[in-house]
Amino acid sequence: MKISLTPWRAALCLGMAVSTLSVPAWAQSYPSKPIKFVTNFPAGGPSDFLARTVGEAITTQYKQPVVAENKPGAGGNIGADFVAKSPADGYTVLFGIDTTFTVNPYIYKNMAFKPTDLRPIAVMASSGLLVGAHPGTGFKTLKDLIAQGKGKGLNFSSAGSGSPGHLAAEIFMDTAGIKIQHVPYKGNTPAVTAVLAGEVDAGVLATPGMLPHVKTGKITALAVTSRQRSRSAPDVPTVAEAGLKDLELEVLYVAMVPAATPEPVVQLLQKAFVDALKRPDTQSQLSNMDLFYEGLVGPDASKRLNDQSQRYGRVVKSTGMKVE
Repeated sequence: MKISLTPWRAALCLGMAVSTLSVPAWAQSYPSKPIKFVTNFPAGGPSDFLARTVGEAITTQYKQPVVAENKPGAGGNIGADFVAKSPADGYTVLFGIDTTFTVNPYIYKNMAFKPTDLRPIAVMASSGLLVGAHPGTGFKTLKDLIAQGKGKGLNFSSAGSGSPGHLAAEIFMDTAGIKIQHVPYKGNTPAVTAVLAGEVDAGVLATPGMLPHVKTGKITALAVTSRQRSRSAPDVPTVAEAGLKDLELEVLYVAMVPAATPEPVVQLLQKAFVDALKRPDTQSQLSNMDLFYEGLVGPDASKRLNDQSQRYGRVVKSTGMKVE
C-alpha cells in the first residue's frame, strides 16, 4: 500500500487559503472558553507530559483553562479519530507522536480517519529510544543481545502495534538478522514495566521512560537510537557507535487540529505552543526528560512528518511489519 503525506500538505495549503478569505467572527476572540488537549496514548508518557506542560503555559497566557484527557488505543488511532471528528474550532487539540501518521497508515487496513483530516500545529520535540534489557538476561552490550537473538531468540516489549518500539524491533530483526518475538502493550509505561518485571528480555522504548530505571540498575542500557548520545546517559553508546547505524530513529512529538481549523486560530496556537516550549522552565523539563526541542510549524512541520512517513513506508514494505 502506497501512502504519502503529500496530499496532506496540499490540503494544508488549500485550508490556509480558504480560512484566510473567510474568518468566523468567533475566531477573532479565540480563545473564549476552555481548550481540550487530547493525548492518544496512556497517562504518564512524554506526550502526556507535554500536554500538561503546554496546557499550564497557555492557561497562564490566555486565562482560559486547559483540560487534558487521555484517549489511548489502536496505536494512537482512537484519540486521533476523536480529534479529527471534533469541531474545527481550535478547542480540541491532539497531542501524540508521529507514528500515528507515519506508520499506522501502512499497517492498519481500515483507519477511521485519514492523515489529511488533521493538520500539524507543531512538531514540538523529539527523542531517541533506548535499547534496554532486564539485568537477569546478563546482557552488557548490544553485541550480547544480538548473539542471543541469533541463537534462541528474544522477546521485546513495545508500546503497541505501530509504536516506535515495534518499528525499531522490526528494523532490528531486518538489520541484525536476529529473531524477536514482539509483545505489544498498551503504552510506553506498561512496556517499560514489562522489562522491569522480566516479562520480556528487552525493549527499544522511549528514553525518558527507561532512564529512571537505568539509573537505579533495574534496567541495563545497551544503546540509544538517536544520532547523538543522550544528555542524561552520556555513557550509553549510540546504535551507530555499536555498528547498527540503520537502527537510528527518533520519535517526534506532535500537536494536531482538525484540518478545517481557521488559519488565524492555527497561527495563534502555533505561537502559543512555541512560546510555551521556549520558556526556561519548559526547556529545563524537556532536558530532564531527554527531549530535544524542535518547534517546527507550518510547512517545516509537514515536511518533517512527510520525510518520516516515506522512510517508514519503506521499512514496513521490506519487513512485512503488521498489526498483531
